[in-house]
Amino acid sequence: MTETKLQARRRQQQPGSASRTCRKTRLETRREEGFTLVEVMVVVAIIGLLTTFVVINVLPAQGVAERQKAEADIALIDQALQLYRINNRRYPTTAQGLAALEAEGALRRLPDDPWGQPYQYQYPGTRGGEYDVFSLGADGQPGGEDEAADIGNWDA
Repeated sequence: MTETKLQARRRQQQPGSASRTCRKTRLETRREEGFTLVEVMVVVAIIGLLTTFVVINVLPAQGVAERQKAEADIALIDQALQLYRINNRRYPTTAQGLAALEAEGALRRLPDDPWGQPYQYQYPGTRGGEYDVFSLGADGQPGGEDEAADIGNWDA
């Protein structure tokens, strides 16, 4: 009885159904061989969009971080100047500069600003304090706006 059911199924199959299966297999095989140009272009476009979003969101954060580092360095230099004053009963002169803090041991190492320039020092101060400690900002020039603005102990 099993043989007759098998024979009946074979008779019911349409002619050419095996060739359709082979064609389908060939198409599936061809598709598995690689990506189409459209698929690659879509992936590249998505990567480009993600990169754009990251750059737009990260670059402003870098400017904020650089400013915060400069403010922290200036606060550290302020503390070292106070220690220098306690030990010497005066602040260093403009000519002695911040290098006097290292010479006296008030600072182990004088940091550079986030843009690789030395911090500036002026005694007596011209901006309302006893002295001025400041960075010239990203452009390394006096004045400026935004990231190029001077950052000093007068901001604290």
